[in-house]
Amino acid sequence: MQALCCNPRLAVVVNRSCRRTRAFSSDSSNQSRGGLPRFFSDVLPSSKGSGVRVQGDEFWHMTKVLRLNTDDRVELFNGKGGLVKGSIERIDRTGADIVALENPKLVSTNTTQWHVYAAFGTLKGGRSDWLLEKCTELGASSVTPLLTERSPSISDNRVDRLQRVIFAAAKQCQRLHEMALNPPLKVGGLLPIVSQSKLSFIAAAEATPVLNALALSQREPVGSIIIGPEGDFTEAEVKSIVEAGATAVGLGPHRLRVETATIALLSTAMLWSDSQGLFDS
Repeated sequence: MQALCCNPRLAVVVNRSCRRTRAFSSDSSNQSRGGLPRFFSDVLPSSKGSGVRVQGDEFWHMTKVLRLNTDDRVELFNGKGGLVKGSIERIDRTGADIVALENPKLVSTNTTQWHVYAAFGTLKGGRSDWLLEKCTELGASSVTPLLTERSPSISDNRVDRLQRVIFAAAKQCQRLHEMALNPPLKVGGLLPIVSQSKLSFIAAAEATPVLNALALSQREPVGSIIIGPEGDFTEAEVKSIVEAGATAVGLGPHRLRVETATIALLSTAMLWSDSQGLFDS
């Protein structure tokens, strides 16, 4: 078998590109990517030297998957911006006792909080999992399943699964603030939210290109992103959402899947809002 040759210049470009790759985050701290293993805990130690007990799935992952033992160092987060470094003091059959090595810190969110309303109830084959996973990684504050004429429902069993997808993605990308998965919402229930928002965008065919619309917008603490179902919104639905105050934006000349449109608009909006700087804490 002939050996593959590697172009040294290409390798340098790839390595540099990989170093630059990072997930968006609503957290303003420097997070320990590739550092201490991080685990979720509803309750964090109150101060240096105090402790909490980790049980359940997180305990199993800590001891059976990563095979951590006493005196190993870890990080605990609570999904609300709280973070603390700790050490495993004791392990028994039901849990691990973690002692804080420092006082816990609270990391605030001071960038635009983007809320996604997407009609993904009819998606199949793991596509909705992918949508939720990427929204989590990009830093969306919440995702709400939108119920429309062409996507009228989403099963409760699916919602339970999506919650697990979000939790796994949050741990993987090391975001400190959990992304909420809200109960399904009909278009009629969305309209009051849009009317009270100063920054709402709905993806629509043949609308003003999103970059042009953003250039005319002013950054706000909260923003909304609205994506229709397969087959798109009905004309009446688009009209009602735009009349409530949303700006219709185009995402290019091609027809996009629901999950593609969601990530395209969310990524663009987050890049734009991040480029405007941070809000004062």
